[in-house]
Amino acid sequence: MGEAMNPRVRLPHALKPLEGHEWTQITIGKSGASVWRIAMGESALFLKAEPNEDLAEMPGEVLRLDYLAEMGFPAPRIVDHVEADDYHWLLMTGVKGEDLTHVTGKPEVLVEVTADALKRLHALDPAHCPFDHRLERRLQDAEANLLAGRVDESDFDIDHVGWTGRQVFDWLHANKPRESHMVVTHGDASLPNLMALNGRFSGVVDCSRLGVADRWQDLALACSSLEYNGGKALVADFLAAYGAEFDEERYAYYISLDEMF
Repeated sequence: MGEAMNPRVRLPHALKPLEGHEWTQITIGKSGASVWRIAMGESALFLKAEPNEDLAEMPGEVLRLDYLAEMGFPAPRIVDHVEADDYHWLLMTGVKGEDLTHVTGKPEVLVEVTADALKRLHALDPAHCPFDHRLERRLQDAEANLLAGRVDESDFDIDHVGWTGRQVFDWLHANKPRESHMVVTHGDASLPNLMALNGRFSGVVDCSRLGVADRWQDLALACSSLEYNGGKALVADFLAAYGAEFDEERYAYYISLDEMF
């Protein structure tokens, strides 16, 4: 059971009623925001706080959660969004179940839920999605992160150890693959952001990077996360369940692109 706790920054007036509840900080994931689970009897709400900076992702996440709600896709639903004291605050419902890092001992569940999650998300009509994450736009976002000092070179994958953010960015510009199979992508389709209940897909979380892109934006990160959590054999099983063949060029590219975010 988590301890009763308050966030490190002062709650805005509209969220003060939450102070009397039990708080548990969520530490999994690499988001620049802070996230807490707030017990509400037998259920819970989730509160995310992010500094109100020029490149903050939370305003975009609010729009994306509204879009997913309109599409009827399982994801958190917004309870409140507040801007106060130089912070964005987002209060959301939870998604039933647990994220896939909790079922790494069940490789068949990892494979089937990851494949089902992405097949269902990628089945949404991209013509009705207002968020453009094609490479031209994402490279603009990547350069903005680089210039703002938001690229963590100390956290690069093994293939980029010793590289600078500028070197990765220049490589990305010089090696853009042809985009095909444009779909609505999650943008960070790693196991912590995919939820399951009783071995079945139950929803997605952390949706600030959702947008129309090549499907390998999601497939690459899913493959990498599956290999990290369960071994390389899961990659082939996942791609077979999803219905795609491994694409070395696109895999390497989208893994490299993720270094910038």
